[in-house]
Amino acid sequence: MASNETHYTLPRAEFDRPVKLLIVVAPYYRDIADQLIEGARAEIEAAGGTHETVEVPGALEVPTAIGIAERLSHFDGYVALGCVIRGETTHYETVCNDSSRGITLLGLQGLCIGNGILTVENMAQAQARAEVAGQNKGGGAAAAALHLIALARKWGGQRKGVGFQPARDEYQIAGSAKDPSTA
Repeated sequence: MASNETHYTLPRAEFDRPVKLLIVVAPYYRDIADQLIEGARAEIEAAGGTHETVEVPGALEVPTAIGIAERLSHFDGYVALGCVIRGETTHYETVCNDSSRGITLLGLQGLCIGNGILTVENMAQAQARAEVAGQNKGGGAAAAALHLIALARKWGGQRKGVGFQPARDEYQIAGSAKDPSTA
């Protein structure tokens, strides 16, 4: 059973200036969500960071809320929390895959996100993973976000865009250059 396994954990991330994270939680299973939030908050505070928490209707809305916050607010990183328990239909696969894919795509754009959305078969598995005294997946998600923030700061912070950047003389913004025939 996974709860009996020992895993290596990176040392807690350290910062020379404060960090602020947004915890985005889907509280469909309130007891599980509260435990995940408790673990995430404790980890952020232990690293000297601050946090805000917002709730969204479900796991599918978590990536959208993070994307909105990134565009309209000022956070160093994000913690995605929630729980999806397998039911009788294929909705489970849709919610698990699409919420994870959304978070991954945001991460590939440079956002520092710790994914703590549990995807489990039953409530007992969810409880074992959410409990702060147990597997503490909320704390683990916060730790992941903090480590990504530390890496982003180490490597110079966020940059605009990812990938090929043309040299300045390879493009012009319309109306920004004088026509050589009128010079």
